[in-house]
Amino acid sequence: MKLHCAIPLLSGLLLSAQDWRPLFNGKNLDGWEVRGDAIWTQMKDGVLVGQRPHPPGDPFGGWPVMRQKYRDWAEPQAWLYSKAEFDQFDLHLEYWIPPGGNSGVSIRDSSRGRYALVGAEHDAQRTPSHIGYEIQIIDSDTEKYPSGSIYLFVSAKKGVQHTDDWNMLDIESRHDMIRVRVNGEVTAEHPGDPERSKTGPIGLQLHDRFSWVMFRNIRLREIRQ
Repeated sequence: MKLHCAIPLLSGLLLSAQDWRPLFNGKNLDGWEVRGDAIWTQMKDGVLVGQRPHPPGDPFGGWPVMRQKYRDWAEPQAWLYSKAEFDQFDLHLEYWIPPGGNSGVSIRDSSRGRYALVGAEHDAQRTPSHIGYEIQIIDSDTEKYPSGSIYLFVSAKKGVQHTDDWNMLDIESRHDMIRVRVNGEVTAEHPGDPERSKTGPIGLQLHDRFSWVMFRNIRLREIRQ
């Protein structure tokens, strides 16, 4: 007889471990769309590496450079978004960021990062964290929103992230609750803003021109009621 492991969820439903499915196939970007000037590379071991391009030469057309011109080049984000959109779900992934690194995972962002990217529409007040929700990933426990925070909503419990190593991130997205775990410990919970969408794609962030990050074991299970 074949046994299935059942896991209790917020809703009280029981789902089998077999309900999980890979969201990234470990081979290519099928099922994903690159948003912004980013380079996403699939390594042979299935690790997904995200980085920003740094073309040779002078990106500004001469020096000195005014502060605003530099910020317009350095600060806009880039993203990788799932083509599919999801209602209620559990998301699991593992991440590694370098010292000083900054990344994140967006959920329920109907804009797909549109206003966070380089270009005329860039607006720092309309990034995914302002439209959907961003789960913070950052190499610092001294920030207002450390890793595992629901950015702009709930600051995470500190001291659970491994420095310079792989970390596990789990996100439970329900209509009435967002719950985040880092390395198995609950770091943040929030019912969500009733004015914001309860559905949307999954996004992986490159925070700025100097960001890079690695992800692996990205998988998801949809919760159907």
